[in-house]
Amino acid sequence: MLQPSIDTIAAIATAQGRGGVGVVRISGPDINYLAQAIIGKVPAARHATFTDFKDDGGVVIDQGIALYFSAPHSYTGEEVLELQGHGGPAVLHLLLQRCLSLGARLAEPGEFTRRAYLNDKIDLAQAESVADLIEATTTEAARSAIRSLHGEFSAAINQLVDELIRLRMLVEAMLDFPEEDIDVIDTTHRDLLLHNIHRHLQQTLESARQGSLLREGAHVALVGRPNVGKSSLLNRLAGEEVALVSEIPGTTRDVIRQAIQIRGVPLHIVDTAGLRVSQDEVENMGMARTHQMVQRADLILLLLDASMGCSSEDFAIMSGFPTDIPHLMVFNKTDLLQEKSDKDAGIYISAKSGLGIEALRGEILKLIGWHNQEGGTFIARERHLIALKLAKNHLDQAASQLNHPELFAEELRLTQQALNSITGKFTADDLLGEIFSRFCIGK
Repeated sequence: MLQPSIDTIAAIATAQGRGGVGVVRISGPDINYLAQAIIGKVPAARHATFTDFKDDGGVVIDQGIALYFSAPHSYTGEEVLELQGHGGPAVLHLLLQRCLSLGARLAEPGEFTRRAYLNDKIDLAQAESVADLIEATTTEAARSAIRSLHGEFSAAINQLVDELIRLRMLVEAMLDFPEEDIDVIDTTHRDLLLHNIHRHLQQTLESARQGSLLREGAHVALVGRPNVGKSSLLNRLAGEEVALVSEIPGTTRDVIRQAIQIRGVPLHIVDTAGLRVSQDEVENMGMARTHQMVQRADLILLLLDASMGCSSEDFAIMSGFPTDIPHLMVFNKTDLLQEKSDKDAGIYISAKSGLGIEALRGEILKLIGWHNQEGGTFIARERHLIALKLAKNHLDQAASQLNHPELFAEELRLTQQALNSITGKFTADDLLGEIFSRFCIGK
């Protein structure tokens, strides 16, 4: 059983800077003492109490609302007091210093949420989604983080674990009896359970991939010869003039990055230096960076001049693309064509007029692996994907060991262990420290 916290923590829970309202959050066993010292009483639980916040000499620091939450009915599962005053940095720091002078300790990053996890208020996947919700850069990412916070991701994992437990119980029962006593019905039931688990695990992994894409975004590199319109396309996708556009070859000499979103999916668009033979040392340095960015991209857009088609120089550029990274030929300046050639496969656009841009956006989402799912998706992190892939590998290995019951049972155990690491049922303390250290203070 988890031991209650022996210290009381406090932190400013609202963002830095000035605002209409600022919140100092306190959690731990000494709430009654701090409440009596600061506001002269312990407020009624879950009732907003307008009151003065006083220093050690009885001088009013601020006026505001005090909210008291008794354990275990609070965010952390402990006694919690929130002091909601005016949002000026000076007054908030005075109030925080008052809490610290009364014996509270300054909370570490993510410590409030860590205590909520340790007190079984939320599981680890839900705890991580708190930070993901705060950091969400698109509305779709925020919605997905809310789904994870409400437990949809955890519910999918728990369902898989429950199915695994039923299968493991059946397998253990079969191991306890001589082979001649095992009925055909038992093996049929075993195979059916295994098939259902595999199907549900694959669905969960696919949803997690979508959630990871919403959280991390995808890196898209704009590559091509000079003057094909890479910077113009970047400006069109960004909806603003973020890159210089000129008829002079070699205008873009360094990598230009711009964060955008397409239908709620965050993308990191990288405009690179045009690739050509040049005697300019600075331009050559920019082209070297272009080659580096191509190696790290999730998708490469090869921009071409539609009036010239795909030339031998373009084919030479394309031959240098990594084979494991998808790429798309984008023919720009189609507004200058009399008629479109069907000789070259790709997307035809005009970065200047906007022609074909919506079709390009859809193709980008398709190539990075995004597709809308009914009922939405949930946010996921890289460690979640790693755990799900590990679980799938063990489950695949189990399916190959049906004639060796002991090995089959062991692979099922390892599958369950990988899944449990997502919700934190069996998680090492050092992993917890790494996860919660990335939270902001006050959460």
